[in-house]
Amino acid sequence: MTYEELIRSIQEASEKKTIAVAHADDISLFQAAKEAIDLQLASFIFTGPAEKMEILAEEAGLTSRQREKIELVDTSVPKESAIKAVELINKGKAHVLMKGMLSTSVLLKAVLNKEAGLRTGKILSHTAGFSLPGRDKMLFITDAAMNINPDLNEKAQIIRNTVEAVKGLGVENPRVAAIAAVETVNPAMEATIHAAALTQMNKRGQITGCVVDGPLGFDNAVSEEAALQKGIDSAVAGKADILLVPDIETGNVLYKSLTYFGNAVVGGIITGAKAPVILTSRADSVNSKLFSIAMGTGSSSVH
Repeated sequence: MTYEELIRSIQEASEKKTIAVAHADDISLFQAAKEAIDLQLASFIFTGPAEKMEILAEEAGLTSRQREKIELVDTSVPKESAIKAVELINKGKAHVLMKGMLSTSVLLKAVLNKEAGLRTGKILSHTAGFSLPGRDKMLFITDAAMNINPDLNEKAQIIRNTVEAVKGLGVENPRVAAIAAVETVNPAMEATIHAAALTQMNKRGQITGCVVDGPLGFDNAVSEEAALQKGIDSAVAGKADILLVPDIETGNVLYKSLTYFGNAVVGGIITGAKAPVILTSRADSVNSKLFSIAMGTGSSSVH
């Protein structure tokens, strides 16, 4: 599944999803929504100061047809906007939550609220999607943004979250590579022990819906030639759909390397809640915002 194929599959879906945007207090959010509406990806409910949002809608040049796909809900401050956006999800009026102009901590506090949030009992984790030049399918990396140094059980949950999300994006039976610095188990390197354990958990039905293998180096996870040169015979080596990184530092560096040196289009969502949570920033390109929106609307079909 390529990024372009993902966009087409959402365009062809009979049911369009609605995205609740928490505190839509910046023109970039209206511009992203405008592009998404033109591509027939979703409709939107924006929470935030109604008077300012009306001005932003006009400044963004929304047509009357585009404006029909954006509902405005008046809230005054970021905390209130986040609570209202989460409420829209819980009431079934929206299917995906999206971060607007508020801090991630404020948004996640509303998501994790015990009484009115979007808790499911699962760990929350981040799934990043990459569309890379010269690669004939999307690549997913987890977790580069949420969990700092996950233990074995948390890594198993992260895999389950990511597998569920990418299946909603059309990737059947995804191949998961548990990444480490070497391809053999080394007691001094915890990542290799975790990788081997996760592989065995997959073989014994504790992690299902995917194929897990590791430890694998980054090179032989994504390159069949590299795997062949090292004599690695695996259903995952060279064909990985998902890279499970050992910790947030590894994930963060890899994420930014692919973005800045690999010329990747990047999208990202938080998984493990009742609905996908889209995290974007004002600095993200239009294509990256659209990728995140596509990931959110696509993966929401499995929630």
